[in-house]
Amino acid sequence: MESLNTIAFTERRCGNDVSKIMTHTALPGQPLLQPVWDYLRDNYPDALRSPLLSVFLSVSTYFLSCLFFSALDAISTVSPIVNQYRIHRERPVKSTDINRAVGLTLYHQIVLVLPASVAQWWWRPPLLLEDSAPSMWDLISGVLACFLLFDFQYFLWHLLHHSSRWLYATFHAIHHEYSRPFCWVTQHMSAWEIVSVGLWTTFDPHLLGCHTLTGYTFMVLNVWASVDDHSGYDFPWALHRLVPFGLWGGALKHDFHHQKPGTNFAPYFSHWDWLCGTDADLEKRRE
Repeated sequence: MESLNTIAFTERRCGNDVSKIMTHTALPGQPLLQPVWDYLRDNYPDALRSPLLSVFLSVSTYFLSCLFFSALDAISTVSPIVNQYRIHRERPVKSTDINRAVGLTLYHQIVLVLPASVAQWWWRPPLLLEDSAPSMWDLISGVLACFLLFDFQYFLWHLLHHSSRWLYATFHAIHHEYSRPFCWVTQHMSAWEIVSVGLWTTFDPHLLGCHTLTGYTFMVLNVWASVDDHSGYDFPWALHRLVPFGLWGGALKHDFHHQKPGTNFAPYFSHWDWLCGTDADLEKRRE
């Protein structure tokens, strides 16, 4: 009887949450996302303003994404159906490599990222929450603009750190300890690179005047895209196969960068490597 009461209480609570969102119906002329934004702003204003929310979103997205691809890596050892989509089918991911990469990631999160986020409480002004939600066009175009800016920033950083022997050895060589990347290699990098990537991800939406919801959306998608770049998988539905004209580099091109470090410096798009003559295609080399 007690368990039935517990289930009934849970159902009522879930129903109340849904009803709260449904009560914020978008009026004619209002953005489609207005009910969602009203619900978040009315019920979780402190969380939306907290500097720790960006950390929570980034870390949770990163670990969930990596766990997904790690599960595929484990399955690929016994399933030819999954293994056929791995870029390096003949080289299973070793547990020792996973432990090493995960250990460095946890170290950076505890020693660097978390203290920096907590410190923001002391100097960052309160985040103002907009009254209106972004339109779908504003959300999509804002996320795309953030990706383009981040792509440009990292391309310059990446090219510079490969052009200088000292910069490469001091700040970037650690990321190239794996010539055949897997998901956990994504954040196997120096503290300086972690800080650079974190600053761009956090401040680019503000530089572009994006809505708060757009900024958090970009943050989640940016983490997923970076993990996908290092995943070691080439699925038929991967983004680099869906985006036309080869504009999105994807896992194939970044995998080739780890084998030939003088190529494919852009993290996502292909246009900067095209313009600078540093583009290389692993798939074409296979042919």
